[in-house]
Amino acid sequence: MKIYNTMTRKKEELQTISEGEVRIYACGPTVYNLIHIGNARPICVFDTLRRYLEYRGYKVLFTQNFTDIDDKIIKRANEEQSDYLTVSEKYIAEYKKDAKGLNVREATFHPRATENIAQIIDMVKTLEDKGFAYSTEYGDVYFRTNRFKEYGKLSHQPLEELEAGARIQIGDTKEDPMDFALWKGAKPGEPYWESPWGKGRPGWHIECSAMAKRYLGETIDIHCGGQDLIFPHHENEVAQSECCNGAPFARYWMHNGYINVDNRKMSKSLNNFFTVRDVAEKYGYEPIRYLMLSSQYRSPINYSTDIIEQCKAALDRLYNCREDLTFLAANSTGSLKEGEDKIKELLLTHKNDFIAAMDDDLNTADAISALFELARDINSNVSAKTQPSKELCDLALSLYMELAGVLGLLYTEKDKVEDEVQQLIDARTEARKNRNWAEADRIRDELKARGITIKDTPQGTIVVTE
Repeated sequence: MKIYNTMTRKKEELQTISEGEVRIYACGPTVYNLIHIGNARPICVFDTLRRYLEYRGYKVLFTQNFTDIDDKIIKRANEEQSDYLTVSEKYIAEYKKDAKGLNVREATFHPRATENIAQIIDMVKTLEDKGFAYSTEYGDVYFRTNRFKEYGKLSHQPLEELEAGARIQIGDTKEDPMDFALWKGAKPGEPYWESPWGKGRPGWHIECSAMAKRYLGETIDIHCGGQDLIFPHHENEVAQSECCNGAPFARYWMHNGYINVDNRKMSKSLNNFFTVRDVAEKYGYEPIRYLMLSSQYRSPINYSTDIIEQCKAALDRLYNCREDLTFLAANSTGSLKEGEDKIKELLLTHKNDFIAAMDDDLNTADAISALFELARDINSNVSAKTQPSKELCDLALSLYMELAGVLGLLYTEKDKVEDEVQQLIDARTEARKNRNWAEADRIRDELKARGITIKDTPQGTIVVTE
């Protein structure tokens, strides 16, 4: 498998530290609100990365953190006349609801910043002892950016250019405008932890470095997140981790592209800000996941009502293929018939195309195309019209669900044919059995008026798909 490495700006062959094992750290949400559709992209994309690596036989240690102490969380707690713990617990629970709806598997480790205070303090103390950090009279501890000569190597911005855009704020006690906080001295009314520098709390960047080290080691295989995190968050993680540990932080860096809404940047001021919950209540969760995988992860994608409707329609076509196959597998008999071995070979070519796409920097767009090509050939060669053997039906269904499962799709168990519609089909079957042709025709016409075309086959009545 080849991965585009943000650090080197080129695709590289995946070579893991330990043979057969991949250690991945994915930056998780700051839990002060419901996740929005922009958050959904890295969540779905890197869940798919994990699924694919496991599909290819790797053991994957997947760590995704929760930032459960932060300025935004404290602000939300004050607004709700609550406390940071109540706010973070509430939105971690809400995140898990949305993640489950998106068919995102739980991480191997889901650490929280507040559960790793000791590890954070140890790392900050090590950086201070090595001369890479300094404390102030207010209990703040800053990282000396100019001591790390490679600063800017991830974002590919020279330190001089970064410094040109930096400013010292009024009352700032930093030695240099580019220095960033590792530890923040406590302000009145804020939550705090005891430390060698007095009461305080961790800075945002240090928590990920400390948790990656604790759960995955000093050097990890893949670090991933949204494109917006490259600078300063991931750049700062590289600096503080490598200065503390004296080892490379991550072998590969993967960053997904942005999401626009109606071709404009999503923002509350433009009134085009949507949470995953908002969209899911209207369209369901699965069309959101499909949208996030419909483009190669590094490309920007656009969200609109028309596009999410198209995703829903595409999923309907995939579900119809699954249902037809499931019906045929339950009502067919026998082993492969003459000529079916060629159909089997044809179907398996799509598996090869799928793997080739995913091996090429997780190209889920081409992988989805391979899945649709498989569905097309199944509809043409494994249908009621061709009267396939059970062995061929079972093989086609197994292959189809195997590839869909790698993408985390087709996980909704509810029949796409609604219960009411299925009852009409059953009633028509009963009418035909009783030779009540007028009633059977009436039900057929009612279904047609609903946009549902049915066909009578030797195996029973089926819904005809386009």
